[in-house]
Amino acid sequence: MKTTGATYMGTGHCIFTVWAPEKKNITLHIVHPNERKLAMKAVELGYFRIEVDNVYPGTRYYYTLENGQDYPDPASDLQPEGVHGPSEVVDHTAYMWHDQHWRGLPFRDLIFYQLHVGTFTSEGTFEAIIPRLSELAQLGINALQLLPICQFPGQRNWGYDGVYLYSVQESYGGPAGLKKLVDACHTHGIAVFLDVVYNHMGPEGNYYSQFGPYFTEKYHTPWGNALNFDRDWADGVREFIANNTLFWFEQYHIDGLRFDAIHEVIDMGAVSIWELIYSKVTYLEEQLGRSLYLVAESDLNSPRVVKPPELGGYGFRAQWLDDFHHALHVLVNKAGKDKYADFNRIEQLARAYTDGFVSSGDYVAFRKRRFGASSAGISGDRFVVFNLNHDQVGNQSGRERLSLLVGFERQKVAAAAMLLAPYIPMLFMGEEYADESPFFYFVSHSDKELVEAVREGRKKEFGDFIDHANIPDPFEDTTFTKSKIKWNQRTQGKHHIMLRWHQALILLRQTTAALRTFNKNDVRFTIIDDDGFVLHRQTPDGLEHVFCLFNFSDHDLTYTFPKWTQSWDKLLDSKDPAWLESDTNAKQPLPDQLAPGASVTIYPDSVAVYSGRLIIG
Repeated sequence: MKTTGATYMGTGHCIFTVWAPEKKNITLHIVHPNERKLAMKAVELGYFRIEVDNVYPGTRYYYTLENGQDYPDPASDLQPEGVHGPSEVVDHTAYMWHDQHWRGLPFRDLIFYQLHVGTFTSEGTFEAIIPRLSELAQLGINALQLLPICQFPGQRNWGYDGVYLYSVQESYGGPAGLKKLVDACHTHGIAVFLDVVYNHMGPEGNYYSQFGPYFTEKYHTPWGNALNFDRDWADGVREFIANNTLFWFEQYHIDGLRFDAIHEVIDMGAVSIWELIYSKVTYLEEQLGRSLYLVAESDLNSPRVVKPPELGGYGFRAQWLDDFHHALHVLVNKAGKDKYADFNRIEQLARAYTDGFVSSGDYVAFRKRRFGASSAGISGDRFVVFNLNHDQVGNQSGRERLSLLVGFERQKVAAAAMLLAPYIPMLFMGEEYADESPFFYFVSHSDKELVEAVREGRKKEFGDFIDHANIPDPFEDTTFTKSKIKWNQRTQGKHHIMLRWHQALILLRQTTAALRTFNKNDVRFTIIDDDGFVLHRQTPDGLEHVFCLFNFSDHDLTYTFPKWTQSWDKLLDSKDPAWLESDTNAKQPLPDQLAPGASVTIYPDSVAVYSGRLIIG
C-alpha cells in the first residue's frame, strides 16, 4: 500500500500525500501541462494531503516547502527529467496484466540469475531483456534478480545511488517497462526478485531531509547518517520504508525482494523495522494468495536473520552466504587467499557445505575479533550461494570474473561445486557461458565534486589490492559500455560448451532426489587432500546417494567408493568429450559404472558425479 505520493484514482482525480512532520505549510506545485499552485492540508501524524481534479497521468509536479524551493516528491513513481526534475503522476491500473494464474514458485526450487538492466543488453532496457527470457528458461533459470532499478542520477549507475524508492528508472523503461518485463517473466515461468536498498540513499537528488527527519545523526553508516528508524518522528520513516516493500508486490507483481546490507541498518526500537516489514508482508501474502519472499544480504553471520520474529529473528526467508563463496574461491583461485586471508583451509569449505557459516564464533583476523554464530541445523534452502555476484565481480578492478582468473576446466568444477551444493544457487549474468566482459563500477553524477569524491573513494577503498592506475574511471562512458555482456558468445566455441555444462548441472540438480534435499543431516564432506574432496548427498530416507568427486589440484587423486550399493552409476563427468574445450591431452573418461568398493582416479581440475542405492537386507 502506498500511503504517500500521488495516488491516481481515475477520471482525472488524484490524491497527493507527503510526510513533513515539522512543516507548517506545503504547496503542491503542478508544472505540466498547466501550472497550478495549491495549498495542502495538514492532517494527522505530520502528513499533508490534497485531492485535486483535472489531474491525469503524465501530470508533473513538485512540492514547494516553506523556504520557497520546489522539490520532487519523496514517494515519486517516476522522474522523467531526472533526480532533480519534477515528479510524474502514474496510473498503476492502466497496465493490463496477463499473469492472473501466476502463484509463484517454491523457494527451494529457485535458480537465481542476477542481472544489471543497463549492461545485460546493448539497449539497457527492461523490454530488451524479454527476448532473452526463453533462453534463460531453457538453461533452467526460474528467478531473475534485478539490481536496484530506482531512479538514479544520469543514465548509468550500479543502482545503489537511487534516491526515489518508489520510482522506476526512466531510462530503463519506467513503470510500464518494468511491468511488461515482470509479466513476460511470469509467462516463461520465471519469478522476479528486486534488489532494494534501505540502508542509505544516494547523495545526488536526495532531498529527503528537506521534508523531515528521514535520517539521524545518532548512527552512521559507510554512506553517511543512518536512516531514522528509532529516533524522534521515526514512525513516518518506518511506514515509508515498510510500505515500499508492499508497493513492489502489489503494483509490480514482484515475487521477492533482496535487501542490501541489512547489517548497516540500525534500529534499537522494541519492534524492529524488519519485524514491521515481516508482519506487513505476511498479511499481504494472505490477501494475494501467493508467496512473497524476503532475502537478506547480511554481514552478521547470525542465524537470527532467517528465523521468524516469534523466535527472536528478523523474518527473512533466506540470506546470502558469503562464507561459502570465500571458502570455495580460495580453493578455485589460489590468488584469492590474498583477499580472503581468513579462508585458507579446506576444512572451512567443509563447514560451509555442512553448516553454512564458516565464521561461527571463531577469531577472524580481518575483523580482529571473534565473529559469528553457528548455523548448523538451519535448512540449506535458507541460504543463497554463488561463485560470482555484482560485488565480487565489480569491485577492485572490475575484472574478477572466474573466466578471467582461472582456466576453462577449473571454471567447470567451480560451477559444479556451487550448483550441487545443498543451497539455493545464483548465477551472475553471463557466468553461464563464461562471459569475459568486466563489470566495472560506473556512475554518471552531474555534480562534479561528487564525481571526484567517487573517484578518490574507489582508489582509497581498493588501493591495497590493485594499483591505482588499474582502477577504471567510474565516470567515463567507456567504463559502462565495456561492462555490457557479450550475449552472442553463448553459441560459440568454449562459451557454448560452458552454457551446456551449466544446463546439465541445473537439470541434474532438479531431477536427482538426493540433490533436492536441504537437510544438513543428509550432507557429508570427505577431504581427500588440500585440493580435493567428496561431497556426499543423500535422500532423507537414506536410500539414494550421490557422491560428487572434486579435484582442484594439478595431480591425480584416488577415491574408494563404499561397498553398500549394488553399483555406482555415473551421472556427470567434466572430462567426458562433450565437455572438453579441445581434444589436446584429453583424459580417458571415468567408467559409466563402478562396482561397490571400487577405486577411481580423479583427474586434475575435474568433477565426477556418481549415484548409488543402498542395499537393504
